[in-house]
Amino acid sequence: MALNWTMLNPDRTPVPLPQEFTVMTVDSGAEVSLTIPDTPPTASSSSGGSGGERTLKGTGKLVLTDQRLIFVAETDGGGSTAFNSLSLPLPSILSTRFEQPYLGSNYLSMDIRPSPDGGLTPGTRSEIRLKNQGIFQLVSLLEKTRERAVYMRRQMREEEETLPAYASPQGPSRAGGTPVDSPPDYDA
Repeated sequence: MALNWTMLNPDRTPVPLPQEFTVMTVDSGAEVSLTIPDTPPTASSSSGGSGGERTLKGTGKLVLTDQRLIFVAETDGGGSTAFNSLSLPLPSILSTRFEQPYLGSNYLSMDIRPSPDGGLTPGTRSEIRLKNQGIFQLVSLLEKTRERAVYMRRQMREEEETLPAYASPQGPSRAGGTPVDSPPDYDA
């Protein structure tokens, strides 16, 4: 997961990765809240200030692809948002919860494993709310797509770990009763 790493076209749509296709798009009204624990103190803190937990919020577009979940914040012309974009590789989503509070709208809560040097820390949590539509379709598509992405990653790892079949060397392997590839004689 990386904060502000998504490459964007001039119209603020994400640039797709090679062989990536879009599963679902929420064009507007997606509200994303990030809770980043144990952040280091900022330069603007008073001397001896503490880091602690930091919360970032943004509203914008949400794009679900077969490889990642992408959030692109709307800009108000001046570009003053808490963060511009968020890119979540689907295998980096550790767990999801569909929350249905008594008061308030339904939302999706996620625990995320951050990418190295991605601007986030371990233990980062995210909440997604949709203002203009129900969230259940997004939740079900995200779960199915994430499950497939994790399965495909496991398959690739299994294929990489398989050892090649052993083949005996071709041609003569002995010369006068001594193996050809044996070490040379030496005096003790």
